Amino acid sequence: MIDLRDLRERPDAYREACRKKGIKFDIDAFLTLDKNYRSLKSELEELRAKQNRFNKELRSLQGEEKEKRLQEMKALAATLKHKSSDFKELETEWKNQQLFIPSIPLESVPEGKDDSENQELRKWGEIPGFDFKPRDHVELGELRDLIDIERGVKIAGTRNYFLKGDLVRLKHAVLQFACDLLHKKGYTLMDPPHIVKYEAMMGTSYFPGGEDQAYHLDERDPDMYLIGTSEVSVCSYHSKEILDAEKLPLRYAGISPCYRREAGTYGKDTHGLFRIHQFDKVEQVIICKADKDESARMHQELLSNAEELMQALNIPYRVVVNCTGDLGQGQVYKNDIEAWMPSRGKYSETHSCSTFYDFQARRLSMRYKDESGKSVYCHTLNNTCVATPRILIPIMELNQNADGSITVPEVLRPYMQGQEKI
Repeated sequence: MIDLRDLRERPDAYREACRKKGIKFDIDAFLTLDKNYRSLKSELEELRAKQNRFNKELRSLQGEEKEKRLQEMKALAATLKHKSSDFKELETEWKNQQLFIPSIPLESVPEGKDDSENQELRKWGEIPGFDFKPRDHVELGELRDLIDIERGVKIAGTRNYFLKGDLVRLKHAVLQFACDLLHKKGYTLMDPPHIVKYEAMMGTSYFPGGEDQAYHLDERDPDMYLIGTSEVSVCSYHSKEILDAEKLPLRYAGISPCYRREAGTYGKDTHGLFRIHQFDKVEQVIICKADKDESARMHQELLSNAEELMQALNIPYRVVVNCTGDLGQGQVYKNDIEAWMPSRGKYSETHSCSTFYDFQARRLSMRYKDESGKSVYCHTLNNTCVATPRILIPIMELNQNADGSITVPEVLRPYMQGQEKI
């Protein structure tokens, strides 16, 4: 949610934000709604003040004068009732419309229509060559009985799968490695709820607008949803709280299964484990003071943590700065990390590092007291540390051998009792 005072002072900046992000929202129509809302609110306050004065004055009146005032009070009460009903409807629309106004991208964000216009910042690692014909991760999985997509689809529909045997152990090894990496850096590990209320989805800006991507429980629990990332639960952890400024920034790592419907992706990335409905993730979340420089430092920290993991796994990758058309409604800046995946013949996204400023904190009512004692909305940031099974694609394909075996990355061997090959 944005600062309405800023919108009133700089409407052109928000018109530009809508254009750059490709979000259809009528800023002028909202400003008219906002003006009408404030005008009616002021009118109601004046009418209630008048009603209070009448009540006090009535005690000293008698006879015709008192009767006349009673008639005036009756008419005033009717007017208040009617206008209060109008105001309630107007306020509901006013609050709802605010949820669709985008934040303003930082000036450093390149303008572009979608992810095809993201700009590369840097690369790390060498793309390996093979002296044999390499297999993709599905072929490797089927050869070693590690992946069964056919039976996953049989019992759960498209974009579902079974991982088996040592690949399950490898999956948990990489998750535990990520947890240990963040624990050593002072992040508080969290095993959060996987089912949350609408309020949490709205507070982290996934709703309204992203309902088609979420799994919604049935009529027995109509307000409950499966999370698509533990960012939802972890970022909402301090909702409606005033935090101790001395304890900021807060660093959390949420470990959870995640569920996404992948609506609108029919026919896209259907092969293998790249785009599926169920996955596991270690998600980094930082809550810090409302300071742009501190937000920038925290962003780089989150990005650095993920790059450290990728380098430890020896996965070639590149970092891109996401263009305006590839930013979400609340994001002011974002970097993706894209891993080299031989079977796809390109770098493909494995991490998204996002800065929101106070966009989520306003929705979540998450604040702290500054030095003057004023309540200030926090800044929030998040980034994947690792998501699996997607990360298994480059791990399997980059570490394959001619016989179809897979060399376990050295840093993961302690988590697999020293096993060197699958």
